[in-house]
Amino acid sequence: MPAVLAVASFVVSLATARLLLSRFGGFALDRPNERSLHERPVPRTGGLAVLAGAAVALGFGATALWLPALIGLVLAAVSFVDDLHGMPTALRLALHLAAAGLLSWYVLSPMDALVLVLIVVDVAWITNLYNFMDGSDGLAGGMTLIGFGAYAVAAYLSGHAALTALCTGLAAAAAGFLVYNFHPARIFLGDVGSIPLGFLSGALGVIGWRDDIWPLWFPLLVFGPFIGDATLTLARRLIRGERVWRAHREHYYQRMVRMGLGHRNTAWVAYAAMVVCAAAALLGRAQAPALQAMAFATGVVLLGALAVWVDVRWGRFVRATPA
Repeated sequence: MPAVLAVASFVVSLATARLLLSRFGGFALDRPNERSLHERPVPRTGGLAVLAGAAVALGFGATALWLPALIGLVLAAVSFVDDLHGMPTALRLALHLAAAGLLSWYVLSPMDALVLVLIVVDVAWITNLYNFMDGSDGLAGGMTLIGFGAYAVAAYLSGHAALTALCTGLAAAAAGFLVYNFHPARIFLGDVGSIPLGFLSGALGVIGWRDDIWPLWFPLLVFGPFIGDATLTLARRLIRGERVWRAHREHYYQRMVRMGLGHRNTAWVAYAAMVVCAAAALLGRAQAPALQAMAFATGVVLLGALAVWVDVRWGRFVRATPA
């Protein structure tokens, strides 16, 4: 059954992306600016294709997860308005916190208040950071395919039918979207895709933890390449006293593109890191505590080494670039 669902979600996503490009190719364009990595206007409606493909999962038993799916849909609708007309940062953040709060309260209460608040903040953070990381061809699409693919494998091995279905649909839909998003990208996710996908990565991670499918560290490692890049970049900008809500080009993946790797090679390097982190998480999730710690440490060391490598090369690039 997961195989049939994967094929159906892939086909629906691919067909929707093709339709968006052929009929609405000039709609909701992401126009290049000084903060962008692309050089020509590109439609930012690809998230609609991913959501359409993922919706197929509702016919394969995913309706049991109606609340995260519904909240994700509401976030997608609000984010689509943001794509078209813009929205104040404070209002967006308030909505993301409200979505994370509703999900966490419904799924986890009763629970210690401090733990609940921390989880709400974490879910809201990954909702936003997914959007921050959607800035290079194929990057967020690849993270969606690999990240939710790892969720689907773990859920399938644990016999959780609803979570298997929804995560399979999301991963397969991302694969269909990637056909048109890999470099040179013809369509972007846009906020309509990145915001609900970020929310679902956190929300479904919490549900899997509640249902004893994986330990709490599992989602953090699976989506570690995104979480690590965005969190380290935010911390660095906070230390420098910068306005962290302003768009920039300081993420590690942005530096990789700018210093010569380009979109394609940056995507391949990121995919390799994503696969290693996902594999370590899957192998370690049901092991003894010591082996779980080793699995998590493996991902952290890999991502740390990659960050140091980028920092060193970036320093050389900046020194060699005329002012």
